[in-house]
Amino acid sequence: MISKDLLEVLCCPETKADLVLEGNFLISTDKKTRRKYRIEDDIPIMLIDESEQMNIEEWTEIMKKHNKDIN
Repeated sequence: MISKDLLEVLCCPETKADLVLEGNFLISTDKKTRRKYRIEDDIPIMLIDESEQMNIEEWTEIMKKHNKDIN
């Protein structure tokens, strides 16, 4: 599990946006890129080439769940 302290330090490597923890993924709060980074064996894989771009609907739901601004 990713600690709260580590989550506060990590950011999206592409946009430097904050991240939210959603299951085994870190999700960028950047609406334009909507990057999803997987976590394997408690290690975040923060490589842009290894990330996925989420569709806007799924990203919006996760941001609302975490009380993040979606505008």
